Amino acid sequence: MKFFIILFPIFCIFIAGFIGQKTLKFDIANLSRMSLYLLSPFLAFKTFYVHTLTSDYFYYIVYVAALCLILVAMVSLWAKLMGYNQKERCALILSSCFMNNGNYGTPVILVFFGATGFDLAVIMMVLQQFIMSTIGVYYAAKGSNHLDNMSQKDVLKRVIRMPVAYGAFLGIIFQLLHVPLSKEIILAVSMIGDASVPIIMLILGMQLATIKIKHIDYPKISFALMIRMLISPILAVGLVYFMPISLAYKEVLIVLAAMPCAANTTLLSVQFNTKPELVSSATFISTLVSLITLPIILSMINPPTIF
Repeated sequence: MKFFIILFPIFCIFIAGFIGQKTLKFDIANLSRMSLYLLSPFLAFKTFYVHTLTSDYFYYIVYVAALCLILVAMVSLWAKLMGYNQKERCALILSSCFMNNGNYGTPVILVFFGATGFDLAVIMMVLQQFIMSTIGVYYAAKGSNHLDNMSQKDVLKRVIRMPVAYGAFLGIIFQLLHVPLSKEIILAVSMIGDASVPIIMLILGMQLATIKIKHIDYPKISFALMIRMLISPILAVGLVYFMPISLAYKEVLIVLAAMPCAANTTLLSVQFNTKPELVSSATFISTLVSLITLPIILSMINPPTIF
């Protein structure tokens, strides 16, 4: 019951976006553009500016990149075996290779692992955001209707234009150079950045309001759910086993790897028109399925430990 109480506010925001879209018909594409290009860079800057850098960051970066790239390779192999076209392959990658470490993962980690686990969850949220802003944008752009005849260089230009990575780098530079920022500036940056999380959740609810159940591609959705909810945490167990970090941090990383599809992938699929119905359907259904899978995983590792 405690787990469902934690998730209740999250689902309320989804429902608010769903109802708002049904009644008011918002421009989802422009709202997603605002979140990606305006709000999210401030969140990335604040996170890397206020959290002290340590050597453990190297292991976290390697972990996030390795987990994502292994999943991408598995999805790409399956897409090739099934004869999917490029748009379908890219949409399937968006639907399964990126987890919701932010507006879903962080409150769960805070309750079950406390403040120490929450600090790591915030760091992983920004690293995951960076991965989505590079690898995620790459595949979203590659699967776009408008980029069928564009070169690899043109696709990479789309990746470079995403400002979230620049916000994170700027935050790191400001921290390393000990650039002082007043409380008022930090407050302003926090207000803008923190606004990105509920807006992303609202946009997901809005996108879900446009889905027609009869158009859901069940075979692709089933495969995406298997990768996201089952294969991802299993791979995480193998990856963290070799990492020289505390046991509690290993458990946090495994739980985060079992989170449902990232809400940001819905923004990317809408922005680049990479089968947004497939991506948003996977996000919605995986979020519902997580109500069953996450309690099982949490009961397996805390306690007893799997190491």
